[in-house]
Amino acid sequence: MSPISKRTVTVRAPGKINVYFRVGALQEDGYHDVASLYQAVSLFEEVTATAADDFTVRFTGPIDSSELATDHSNLAIIAARRLAEHTGYTGGVALTILKRVPIAGGMGGGSADAAATLVACDELWGTGLGRAGLLPLAAELGADVPFALEGGTAVGTGRGDELSPALAKGNFHWVLALSDLGLSTPTVYGTLDQHRDTYAVDLGPQPDLVKVDTAVLQAVRIGDADSLADSMHNDLQVAALKLAPELAELLELGESRGALAGIVSGSGPTVAFLVDDAQSAAELRSLLVKRGIRALTVTGPVPGARLLDSQL
Repeated sequence: MSPISKRTVTVRAPGKINVYFRVGALQEDGYHDVASLYQAVSLFEEVTATAADDFTVRFTGPIDSSELATDHSNLAIIAARRLAEHTGYTGGVALTILKRVPIAGGMGGGSADAAATLVACDELWGTGLGRAGLLPLAAELGADVPFALEGGTAVGTGRGDELSPALAKGNFHWVLALSDLGLSTPTVYGTLDQHRDTYAVDLGPQPDLVKVDTAVLQAVRIGDADSLADSMHNDLQVAALKLAPELAELLELGESRGALAGIVSGSGPTVAFLVDDAQSAAELRSLLVKRGIRALTVTGPVPGARLLDSQL
């Protein structure tokens, strides 16, 4: 197969919040077993794919992406190349990514780009794998990519890439407090390991295998924000707060001004505040913005990577 036209395909994929995240003991291979409850939220990346001879990517949108790689190390380029290799497609693709999800913010923006790229190229190239066929490729690209493909609410286990959908009812309202910090995920994990070593006597041994607590699954199943607020948890939060102590003040501010609960999303530094309803979300966002904090209101769950547009 080879390029047939200058048709463009646009696909959007959501960022995510980890409403629950447990990290098991450090394994000999350097990885941790994790258990996460992901929720896809209404903050989307958009990838436009155009048939080309080579593989290129450029960025637009409100997020400063000047530091992002645009060479073969970019995850979206890797995704497109992997699909081409897998299907025998001999052309390339020019990708334009409209970025809205914070970079290095713990919300899976790069993974959303990769998932959207897979769907866009599959449609553009006519490779016909569909969502089910793309999932194994997504899992090879990183733990969060399959979830960006699927969306909704899901439990992730293993390295986070073994997904099972979670029953979820209704809509949850979130206020995202964004930071320009950028926290490296490996650094956050390393800091957590150090913390656990330092306080091993108090914390006790960490389990090798971890699971998502029943209470948080029940909360999303019945769509109850108060129950979810009580059961949210993130093992990486203690490490993120060590690396960025100002996040503790931010959490305290949000929770003292109407949020049901706040949590560092994933490895941070994005902080997600769960609130009662759209009005509460608007009020908390306004307060944060007045304090000079970039903030957005989003809802979840939302679907995963979806085709927006296809035109010649």
